[in-house]
Amino acid sequence: MRTLARTRHELAAYLQARRARLSPEDVGLPGGGRRRTPGLRREEVAALAGVGLTWYTWLEQGRDIGVSSAFLDKLAEVLKLDAGARRHLFLLAHARPPAEEGKTFCVVPPLVRRLMHELAHPAYVLNLRWDVLAFNAGADALFGFGAHVPARRNLLWLLFTDPLLRSRFIGWEEQAPLMLSSFRRDYARATQEADIHALVEELEKVSPEFKLWWRRHDVHAPCAGVRRLDADGEEAAYEHTSLTIDADRHLRLVVYARQLPQEAAPEAAP
Repeated sequence: MRTLARTRHELAAYLQARRARLSPEDVGLPGGGRRRTPGLRREEVAALAGVGLTWYTWLEQGRDIGVSSAFLDKLAEVLKLDAGARRHLFLLAHARPPAEEGKTFCVVPPLVRRLMHELAHPAYVLNLRWDVLAFNAGADALFGFGAHVPARRNLLWLLFTDPLLRSRFIGWEEQAPLMLSSFRRDYARATQEADIHALVEELEKVSPEFKLWWRRHDVHAPCAGVRRLDADGEEAAYEHTSLTIDADRHLRLVVYARQLPQEAAPEAAP
């Protein structure tokens, strides 16, 4: 109960602070001259959010009243909250983050590109659609990303259509379905994106294996483990892991490190 009371107090303070940052003009209301205190009035926020003044006042007073996700989304819109501020609002009100739609379009920050190129191990950046947005020389030598135009530089597409990349994976018939089941988790987060649907539909047309395995609806959780790869005729085991580099844009850095002879990490899916 103490935690709930403290969270409600913080929610009240947060709403008051965010309301004070906005002017009537910011939300499309007439200015109306000078005000005793800066920012929007409670009645203005309540009206814009579609709730009664008394109910909203109780919320700003930290009372224990229930709030819906739909209302919090509307309130975040009224208060001009960005993704981080919206998430904080949900955490204070619900003690859990909001459901967020995944986005497939994004740009790799320059610093991430620089750090990736400075890595001694093969590394590349993926989005939810598994587009290879950036890669270093080690990843290019291992997977041949540079041989493809950016529009076709998609890990899932190449896994099922590129003979060279397919030959890199020792035991492709076992590894590919596991990687596909890992992709399905990302697909579920971006089902509203037309380009990810287009990718799946095109792969179903050109790859019988993809079509068969996709319709099994398998989902695999791990994103790290060991893969056996054929690097120009030399078979070797590579440990791999995914590092989140931008949670809001759903970007992650995938790194492969050649397994040392004394190491014995267990086999795992992507």
